[in-house]
Amino acid sequence: MEKLTTKASEEQLLYAKLLSIGTWIGLAVLVITFFLYVSGVLEPVIPIDRLPSLWTMKATDYMHAENLPHGWGWVSLAGHGDFVNFIGVVMLSGLTVVCYLAILPIFIRKKDKAFIIMAVVEILILVLAASGILTAGGH
Repeated sequence: MEKLTTKASEEQLLYAKLLSIGTWIGLAVLVITFFLYVSGVLEPVIPIDRLPSLWTMKATDYMHAENLPHGWGWVSLAGHGDFVNFIGVVMLSGLTVVCYLAILPIFIRKKDKAFIIMAVVEILILVLAASGILTAGGH
């Protein structure tokens, strides 16, 4: 009986390596920023003792009541304990784009038109979605 073996391609190995490294870095950032929040090292925009009274609100009502920015407006509040954790979330969310950008030159070098097109379209869709240009739900 013949044994079948498979080998990961150059682009698969690079994608997996970047995804692994990025995930561990993103998780470390999440742990550190959570500690900064719960320890009180960074003062929150919304005091923790006020949160239970706000949890019953819809997100849009909560943001309006507390005069919080929407979309990428959180960046201006990233120095506060309750917003600094968004940094890790954004890092993890952006990993796919970073990985595709890294493997795109391999597809180009191999002249793999189908994968070039798919990678570029994927990058464009993700960047457009993250940009906030397309919105749903009222903002």
